[in-house]
Amino acid sequence: MTDAADVNPEDRAKSRNVRALSALWPFVHPYKWLLVAAGAALVLTAMISLVLPLAVRRVVDGFETKETELLNSYFIAAMGIAALLALGSGLRYYLVTRLGERVVADIRVAVFNRMVAMSPAFYERLMTGEVLSRITTDTTLIQSVIGSSISIALRNLLTLMGGLALLVFTAPKLAGIVMLSVPAIIVPIVVLGRRLRSLSRENQDWIANSSGAASETLLSVQTVQAFTHEDPSRVAFSELTEKSFDAARRRILTRAIMTVIVITMAFFGVVGVLWSGVYDVRQGTLTIGELVQFVIYAVMVAGSVGALSEIWGELQRAAGATERLVELLEAEDTVRDPVSPVAVPDRMLGAVTFDNVTFRYPARPEVAALDDVSFTIKPGETVALVGPSGAGKSTVIQLLLRFYDPNSGRIMVDGHALEQMTRSDFRRSMALVPQDPVIFADTARANIRFGRPDATDTEVEEAAKAAAAHEFLTALPDGYDSYVGERGVMLSGGQKQRIALARAILRDAPILLLDEATSALDAESERAVQDAVDRLAEGRTTLVVAHRLATVKKADRILVFDAGRIVATGSHTALVAEGGLYARLARLQFTDGVAAE
Repeated sequence: MTDAADVNPEDRAKSRNVRALSALWPFVHPYKWLLVAAGAALVLTAMISLVLPLAVRRVVDGFETKETELLNSYFIAAMGIAALLALGSGLRYYLVTRLGERVVADIRVAVFNRMVAMSPAFYERLMTGEVLSRITTDTTLIQSVIGSSISIALRNLLTLMGGLALLVFTAPKLAGIVMLSVPAIIVPIVVLGRRLRSLSRENQDWIANSSGAASETLLSVQTVQAFTHEDPSRVAFSELTEKSFDAARRRILTRAIMTVIVITMAFFGVVGVLWSGVYDVRQGTLTIGELVQFVIYAVMVAGSVGALSEIWGELQRAAGATERLVELLEAEDTVRDPVSPVAVPDRMLGAVTFDNVTFRYPARPEVAALDDVSFTIKPGETVALVGPSGAGKSTVIQLLLRFYDPNSGRIMVDGHALEQMTRSDFRRSMALVPQDPVIFADTARANIRFGRPDATDTEVEEAAKAAAAHEFLTALPDGYDSYVGERGVMLSGGQKQRIALARAILRDAPILLLDEATSALDAESERAVQDAVDRLAEGRTTLVVAHRLATVKKADRILVFDAGRIVATGSHTALVAEGGLYARLARLQFTDGVAAE
């Protein structure tokens, strides 16, 4: 299937139809008995509602009888039927609504489970805000349809079919008049329904775009405010919201026009029937009770047609929402686990090999982030990756975690190519401290335990001590159990980085990946953390990405990157003596401007 991000709104609108709702069946099927029970309650209420006018006819015609007991029985029967209708309606509502909530909960879980496993390449082409919009807004539409609209549609369809049959049974002549009005009702539904289809999808697409823009702005609100970009952000969001409103306004207007036409034509038919029926009563060919019964059925039929015309728009919107969710569920990821993966031990040795690796980011295919890169790291060896910004250092870590696959070449761990192993298997043997530490909206303890969910409180605190985080954590109002806010807004940059390091320490993995792990630390904290890193690196394969050369002096080997290539390799001392890029970078960072011993 085509990637969800590659489908434009025009294509989506052209391809959408109500049959798309059939894609919901795999989620409904596990609850088929609940569906059967809801269907039975639905049929029961529809049948009872069709029987009710017969009881009304008996009561009306019973006014002319002298037998009080017979008249009483008619009223009692009418009350009994009404009670059954109320009971059946309540049961139908409970079963159908419960089914809708259950199915939508399963859909949300399925979409989230799918999205959380997608590689970063997928999110280069689809904003996370749009994914969230589909999980929330689109599933809410589906919940409304499964839990209400489809039930109402089926009930009205049964009422329409049964009502038409009983109209013919009650008064064939008057039924013919009703039939003449049907084409005048159906044509607007079909013609205007097509217009509703495209407008509904356009409205949903603009809502998703505005959600994506809002998410991006709010997640970067400090940068927005620091650069006084609030007004342009407001204008951009307002424009997207207005476009969404404009599409919604046109959809609402179209649906309102359709409703006016349909209901007008339906009730014109009812009035025409009543007009003709009065003459039949006067001529004695029809009783008053039969006319009342016919009118009730005609009103029921007209009401059913009007309800179906309204629900048709809801079904179309839900069909569009279903398509958008199915696009996510069936979206193909460029990074996939093998069908028959190689079995790997729980704890790998940590040998890493890059063999003639070339890689271009999907969003920047014209630039090689890595160009024919080859190197081997032995188990337990510490290797530093240095070079100017954009040289390809962090790309090495992203490829080693298999967030992306190289365009050519192979990456191996312990002699196995990454694509031969399940991603979760080899990632368990890696611990990452990213350049921008990710802190979740939870407690400090939970953020550290993220590295190993089964860790004890003592192990969490030991990891924090090793990362020089224990002192500031205990000083927080609730200590380790203090809430740190969304994205760690209550912490400084250095504090967030130390929590991220503690998380990696707690993971206790054989391969340690440090991407500018000390860049946000002050000199004292950096020394403490560096000592912790040195202890942690013992016996582990460690890749250190750094701009600050003071953090890589102790590395067993240094790989110097420039423009996606390795331009030099060796120890700190040897590279300084050799001259070249590394020596120039070293001179810029050390006060003597000559050497960095």
